[in-house]
Amino acid sequence: AVPEGDWKYANPARSIAARLGCESARTVRVEIGVPQHAPIRAALLGIQSGQMQAALIVGGEAKATQLSIERAGGIAPGSSPVGTGLDGTGLDGAAPDERWTPEGEIMAEAEIAAGIWSVAEQYACIDAALRYSEGQSVPDHLDSIASLWQQFNQVASLNADAAFGTPRSAEFLRVAGPGNRPLAFPYAKWHSTQWAVDQAAAMVLCSVGLARELGVPTDQLVFPRVALESSLSVSLTKRAEMGRWPAMKVLGDAAAAHLQQPLSQVKYAEVYSCFPAAVRVQQRELGLAQDQAPTLIGGMAFAGGPFNNFTYQATAAMVDQLRQDPGSLGLVTTVSGLLTKPALAVWSTEPGEVLIADLGAQAAAATAVREVTNQGSGLASIASYTVTYAGTDPSSAFVMTSWPNLSTGS
Repeated sequence: AVPEGDWKYANPARSIAARLGCESARTVRVEIGVPQHAPIRAALLGIQSGQMQAALIVGGEAKATQLSIERAGGIAPGSSPVGTGLDGTGLDGAAPDERWTPEGEIMAEAEIAAGIWSVAEQYACIDAALRYSEGQSVPDHLDSIASLWQQFNQVASLNADAAFGTPRSAEFLRVAGPGNRPLAFPYAKWHSTQWAVDQAAAMVLCSVGLARELGVPTDQLVFPRVALESSLSVSLTKRAEMGRWPAMKVLGDAAAAHLQQPLSQVKYAEVYSCFPAAVRVQQRELGLAQDQAPTLIGGMAFAGGPFNNFTYQATAAMVDQLRQDPGSLGLVTTVSGLLTKPALAVWSTEPGEVLIADLGAQAAAATAVREVTNQGSGLASIASYTVTYAGTDPSSAFVMTSWPNLSTGS
């Protein structure tokens, strides 16, 4: 299974299977909007039920190389539309055996109509809503983000595989400036995931019996202990509390109950880190420490954030860490969309009962929603906001409001 990336191949899973001599493998292309964790959970269920022997899950990008070729006036393989003859279709073959498409709404029609569709803009609004809900001033908010992100950067600076491990000060990361152009207040360039990377990761999942049959050393085995998702999809402006993510709390509570310990006691964590809001909200919903960065490799802004497979980079790093510290637990979270569909996995070198589930129904029960429109008028309360930029100049402002006597907000 391969999640769709910033490339145009029709069936990359078939090319990989052919290179490995797995001609009879069933191939899956996972479209953007389907959680990166979904192939992991599906493979675990298939192996657990005996419907499959093994699964290979692969994600990769060569965006840095692609940009380099294009800047030199060339056309990078895999970057042009399928059917042009420039996308490697000779190797790519026919359509995949399965094509998974996303379900549910990522953005409300009112958000699209108002033009607030950029991920930086939406995450900036989430962070502003969180700031207000906690009674934090704007300067203190900027300090909090800078401190958290500087910790991520410190980890990345010690990671030889980090794409952007140059040390950055908290002062540099606090506000936009030279080398850190503004995106959407309070965010600047180095608050954002960085997609221009050449990175890939793969996972082989199989039964213990097959691993033993193939002679895999027992000290290399890592076991799933928790594999949870929520298929509930509620767009930003429809959430009654824009600075919260109840669906992730549902997953965290279920994981903690299964493990019989709070997630704050799980020794290692790699929390999905596309923007500071994603980390800050997850820390609160999962009960993680708020004064330290939950990362092994440095996060998506500094270690690198390949377009649609960072979960696999995170899991690969976690597996390496757990093998070095047998018996410990490692938490990996996944964000799909704009804090819409969460996923959570816990791994260990020690086997144990595994909890695998989609908790969308429970997440729906825990998530308060409201109607939304971009046509409202009258006296209202500001729920969140951001200012966006053209270059270094402010270009537009988005304001989300609520009417206390109505069920509608925009």
